[in-house]
Amino acid sequence: MRPEFSAASGARVFAIAACAAALAGCAQNNQRYSSGGGGVDPKYGVAASPRVVADGEAVPKGGGQYMVGRPYKIAGKTYYPSERRIAQVGTASWYGADFHGRKTANGEIFDRGSISAAHPTMPLPSYARVTNLRNAHSIVVRVNDRGPYHGGRVMDVSQRVAEALEFKRFGTAKVRVEYLSKAPIRGSNDRALLASLRTDGTPATIDGVPTGLPTMVADRSPERPRLAALRPQTVARASDADEDQAAETQAPAHQPFAAAPLPPTRPFDLGTIPGAGTPIAGRHSVAMAGVSSAARARAATRANLAER
Repeated sequence: MRPEFSAASGARVFAIAACAAALAGCAQNNQRYSSGGGGVDPKYGVAASPRVVADGEAVPKGGGQYMVGRPYKIAGKTYYPSERRIAQVGTASWYGADFHGRKTANGEIFDRGSISAAHPTMPLPSYARVTNLRNAHSIVVRVNDRGPYHGGRVMDVSQRVAEALEFKRFGTAKVRVEYLSKAPIRGSNDRALLASLRTDGTPATIDGVPTGLPTMVADRSPERPRLAALRPQTVARASDADEDQAAETQAPAHQPFAAAPLPPTRPFDLGTIPGAGTPIAGRHSVAMAGVSSAARARAATRANLAER
């Protein structure tokens, strides 16, 4: 009897041996090696997980553990599990009887009639929205297993999900996959997940779960004050004494602040900056002395003119 598994969906791997250190029992395998529950796929170097529930028996819900996992490598490609919210477009396949009743990567038991899926890097368990791009049908699924690992596929879904999204008979479908949030450890919430199915083109949602990817938010930090260029100011002359005092206390009006050089990029060598080695107090006193000398010279000139 032919197993109830889409031929077009190709190989699906239950990775345990190769991913044990990184994924604490990550399990996927090629169909040829999964039917007997043993053997090692020579291409992927992984073995099938054991069947713990016989076909026809009730499958326990939940019971696994939350996990993200460290980076791992399958068939020469490295995968990086993460809680980062992502969206992907690619091919999805489905799996049924051959994997029914087997342990998933996080310790749950796969049920072909559940609203579940497998993904290489999403946290386990988690919620993800899957949209069939051919008919715009979408549904929220529980991601509780790892895979797929080949053929440009981004997700494997259960037989029930493939039926809901109407691509079971095709074997595969082009889909958009969006990570939504972590899922609770207990139970599977299949009723609520199935009720999330949308066939009118609107995105599938369930209560208490974010509805989409995070929006890029502009930087709301306070804007830094901008330094405006100082413009020369016309000052009314009150007396020669006032002019002399102003000469000693005001900076030259023809040198706007905006023209000052920008500070060098750090780290830098003080020896390359003119005057950097002179103490600030010394430079200040020299500059003020120059201004005072100029003021005294102008006062002497005015005194000579007055005597004439």
